[in-house]
Amino acid sequence: MNGRIGNIIILNGTSSCGKTSVLRALQNLLDEPYLEAGIDKFIWMLPKRYLDRPLWDDVLGRASEAGATGEQLVMSMHRAMRALALSGSNVLADHVLVEPEWVKDAASLFHDLPAYLVGIRCPLEVLEERERARRDRTLGQARLQYNLVHAHGVYDVEVDTSSHTPEECAQIILQRLHAGSPRAFSMLQSGLCAG
Repeated sequence: MNGRIGNIIILNGTSSCGKTSVLRALQNLLDEPYLEAGIDKFIWMLPKRYLDRPLWDDVLGRASEAGATGEQLVMSMHRAMRALALSGSNVLADHVLVEPEWVKDAASLFHDLPAYLVGIRCPLEVLEERERARRDRTLGQARLQYNLVHAHGVYDVEVDTSSHTPEECAQIILQRLHAGSPRAFSMLQSGLCAG
């Protein structure tokens, strides 16, 4: 081990907002390799029966409150991301921060690391249109997540996938990475400790 700490970039947004497309564009743009270690990867680690209702409701299907399986999954994901960064790997992750406890957990684990929090935004009507077109998402999930996912209100940078291509979003994020150290998780941690 060389003692290097890897960067973490978390892309947070609702279902169908374009996180995966931005993630792929970022992976292609970044000079160093970034491991994809976000919520989609962790969900696909579950037994397939958990991807359908009624078991899906115990993961993320209810959107406004995750079940015990979803809670454990997200907490494990956060710790895996921290471990990867501490071992020197760069991490790129999609996330759906719909639970205040998840924001608190992420802030406590990432505030002392080079970890960037990126808001991936998109108007609700565009989200719902994308959701219908995809046919691989639970209809209504984007609407349920819409007012929850950005409720914490703090980001290092935000992009809108309705007005920028994934490549343009990746360029905006890359500019922020070159502009200096991340602050969002430190601000969230300070606010949580003060409150």
